[in-house]
Amino acid sequence: MLAGLLLVLLGLAATTPALAAGASATQPQVSVELISAQQAVGQGQQIRVGLHFTLVPGWKTYWRSPGDAGYPIAVDWSGSENLAKADLLWPVPHRFTLFGLDTFGYAEEVVLPVIATLNEPGKPLSLRAHLRYLVCETVCIPYEADLALAIPAGDGLPSAQAQLIDRYYAQVPGDGRAQGLTLERISLAGSEGKPRLEILARSSLTPFADPDLIVEAPPGLYFGKPELRLSGNGAVARLSLPVGHEAGAPALPGAAVTLTLVDGIRGLERHVVLSAATQSGEGVAGLLAMIGVALLGGLLLNLMPCVLPVLSLKLLGVAGHGGGEKAHVRLSFLVSAAGVLTAFLLLAAALAGLSAAGLAIGWGIQFQQPLFLAVMALIVTLFAANLMGWFEITLPGWLGSLASDAGEIAGRAADRRSLPGYFLTGMLATLLATPCSAPFVGTAVSFALSRGASEIFVIFVAMGLGLALPYLTVAAFPAAAVALPRPGRWMIHLRRLLGLALAGTAIWLLSILAGDIGLWAVAILGALLLAIALVLALLHRLPERQRPLLWSGAALLGVAVLALPVFVSSGPSAQARTQAQSAVADGWIPFEEARIGDLVAQGRTVMVDVTADWCITCLANKTLVLDRPEIRTAFETRQVAAMRADWTRPDEAISRYLARFGRYGIPFNAVYGPKAPEGILLPELLTREAVLDALARAGG
Repeated sequence: MLAGLLLVLLGLAATTPALAAGASATQPQVSVELISAQQAVGQGQQIRVGLHFTLVPGWKTYWRSPGDAGYPIAVDWSGSENLAKADLLWPVPHRFTLFGLDTFGYAEEVVLPVIATLNEPGKPLSLRAHLRYLVCETVCIPYEADLALAIPAGDGLPSAQAQLIDRYYAQVPGDGRAQGLTLERISLAGSEGKPRLEILARSSLTPFADPDLIVEAPPGLYFGKPELRLSGNGAVARLSLPVGHEAGAPALPGAAVTLTLVDGIRGLERHVVLSAATQSGEGVAGLLAMIGVALLGGLLLNLMPCVLPVLSLKLLGVAGHGGGEKAHVRLSFLVSAAGVLTAFLLLAAALAGLSAAGLAIGWGIQFQQPLFLAVMALIVTLFAANLMGWFEITLPGWLGSLASDAGEIAGRAADRRSLPGYFLTGMLATLLATPCSAPFVGTAVSFALSRGASEIFVIFVAMGLGLALPYLTVAAFPAAAVALPRPGRWMIHLRRLLGLALAGTAIWLLSILAGDIGLWAVAILGALLLAIALVLALLHRLPERQRPLLWSGAALLGVAVLALPVFVSSGPSAQARTQAQSAVADGWIPFEEARIGDLVAQGRTVMVDVTADWCITCLANKTLVLDRPEIRTAFETRQVAAMRADWTRPDEAISRYLARFGRYGIPFNAVYGPKAPEGILLPELLTREAVLDALARAGG
């Protein structure tokens, strides 16, 4: 470290910081240019730009974690116009060894991709970037540069620099799946005086060429250059890193670190907390343990607020069997459990397919899609209307058994109940559970989604069994349902009361849609749903010959409900402005990952809250913990920079941020500070004590 400081001091003595202005800045050792992947902004909310560095042979500049010497490239975007935020991304770095020092950075050429989010899509974007960076050979020279780039309004056609930016964007480390990279085992070994970090990595697409591992750790902990052993024709890499520590450094077990696996231009990044046997769950024992976690998480989902509306169907299902036959009770609840498991299998198949295609995946991400929200609102409205008694007739053929019987779970004699109705109830319970998280759910989902398709299916089936456990319990002990009073008039009142709960769920789904398609469109959508329910209510009052006309009308209304979110949009600009204004009004600032390191370097504590309108657990955390006076007071007293990331709609920067921690769902909360620059992860269900303790540990 001392030698590294001497290099910097030599550079400072040799030159003064140079300041340049314009679209590019050129120095004897390096030139840097601000470039865009598009000729114009187009209509999207995000646009890719880049910082293009070209260095003289022998010179290098530094990565976000420079190693034993140097400092990272820093960018200030103040003065930019129509820019909501700018996310600076870091392609895989290279290791440089000089005078026994290991540093990480780039030589010859690199483009740092930047995801620029616009305040008003479609309008011109004016970028102004103030750069501070260091270039080194045998001496180091610090430079500053002011760069500007104006991107006009117009069609977002690719620019001449688009392929260059895309090439380096593909080199930004992620979860490694697209590159076939996985970390299968992470463990601490060696003696107390000479600890080592042991890593087992696998490359499934191409053999390893020259793998390296970079560890970003809390101050006082140092990880040396790894010893490498390749096996399996280059498919398996074992890396062993010596660990050093200074006096007063945090204990190695429990330390939060970031691991970056580099192999040429391929990279993988993961945040982990080290323990005596930190593993990714490799082997049968690890998988069995995670299956148990998934089973428990699925069971706890039954207590989450997302599933509460479906409890009305469960309650009616139990009450409706009063005085019935045990065999029918057992069969109906087994069918409901089958619906739960089928829905989980469909979710697993969809997520495995998206993962194989290299797309972003996560728990509850279907709620980011307006069409899915409209479908769910339509289904829930049909359930609610049936429970309210607005339609009780059998539809033609198979459609009748699926739609009419979907809500006929209670208030009917045993011989009139339909098994498809119970099956659909189980599926609905699963779909409504996905915007919620519960203890153990995040751990299980993160494990599954960071692995292959087989693990995804196994873990999701285990969660499905946990969620279906109440159904399976009644199926195992049907006497409890049979002993209840026979259905009567009291069931009619109970049906209507609990139907209101499902109506409230439909309203909640529409409220989420408001951020995507606007209040007026949501009002129209709500009117269409109400019209569908009223049409169904009128069916049994009309002669048989007139009913096909009403059925046609209901079908057309249903098509309109599903088409409206596809063709109508309030525009992402309105949503972005509303979110930004709301965040500022609440004392929170919009999430910018690139700013976290700068704020921590200034001695600030940073709280990150990743949330979404459809995440009920996030809302509970906000209402019960984050908005409480004692937490707000702690933020003000400690001058906490509170950042809120809104994942209501797909956001590539947020998805990438979550993936770096091995997370694929929300809520997600982390606290950074001078004593915890890598972040302290908080539990999914926040408590006042957990937040205050993390603030104290991070800030000191």
